[in-house]
Parts: sequence; structure tokens; C-alpha cells
Amino acid sequence: MMVNTFFENKVDQLFEVAGRLAKALSEAEIEYRVVGGFAAYMHVNEREPMAARLTRDIDVAIDRADLDAIIEATRPYGFRYRHAAGVDMLVDAEAPKAHSAVHLLFVREKVRKEYEEPVPAFSPAVQYENGISIISVADLVKMKLTSFRDKDRVHVRDMDSVGLITAEVEAGLSPILQVCLKHIRATE
Repeated sequence: MMVNTFFENKVDQLFEVAGRLAKALSEAEIEYRVVGGFAAYMHVNEREPMAARLTRDIDVAIDRADLDAIIEATRPYGFRYRHAAGVDMLVDAEAPKAHSAVHLLFVREKVRKEYEEPVPAFSPAVQYENGISIISVADLVKMKLTSFRDKDRVHVRDMDSVGLITAEVEAGLSPILQVCLKHIRATE
């Protein structure tokens, strides 16, 4: 008997949205990286599927200079641009809810002014199924340690638990972010 769970449905939905976005941006030759919890999910899932945690939305790093082109390129794929509560996002025209939107973050800019570091500039992408480009583990760890919210610390623990945070990744962290990683490891 086949049973499709809520979890499987949500994963399928996230991949469908990410796939449409990837197709739109690829055809328009616009660089981007999937970041945030969905990127953490994809990296962890590659190593240990049972350790991967679901997220509710998709965050994407883009260059602010490409925003107008992104708005136009994604429209035929069912996305509509919206700016609400200080957040730039692409919402699905069929289900325009902010919690299920694609949130846009800008490379080389801080997500919040109090953050120590900006969103990293594009390093080589990790290619995932359906042509989805995701952020490297090293850059994702930097972003998660910069945000340092509960969910970010959980994502760091998940990546660390499956061996994704290597000595090389750790060595690439700023001193402040190294302290944050040590704190997470000490409070497991």
C-alpha cells in the first residue's frame, strides 16, 4: 500500500517550487543560490536522509542588480513579486501566502543590520536535482552562524552531525563565527 505523508507532500511542493524558480532563472541566465533551511535540508539529505529536517519555505540569494529581471523572468512561471514587512519575496500566484513564498536575500548585503556578516557573494554552486543551484556548505554555515536563531543553530547541528562541517569549513569562518560554532557544539 502506498501512503503519501504530509512530509512527503511538503517536500514535493518545495522541490516543485524550487524547480520552477530554477528553470525561470536558468533560462534568463540569472545567477542565484538556494540558501537557508531548504539548502540545509538538501545538504543533510544527501548524506543522511533520516537526519534531514523539513523547512516551510525557500530562501534564495540573488544580486540586487538582478531584481527587476528576476521579477520578469519568474512571472511566466507563476510567481509574483511582493515586498511586505521589509521582506522581498516571490509568491506563488495560485497560493500567495508569505509563509510559503520564496524569500529573496541579497548577496553582499546584511539580512539584518545587526548581523556581523553579509550574505556571502556567489561561490561555485552545488547543483542539485532539477538544476537547482544551492549554496556551498561553507557559505551556508557562515549564514546560519551569522543569523544564530534557534532554527539556525539546529541546522548547524544537523550539518555537523552528518560530517558536513569539516576542519576546512571551520577554518574558513571568521573568529566571531568560530566562537558561535564552538558555543553550538558545547550546548548540544
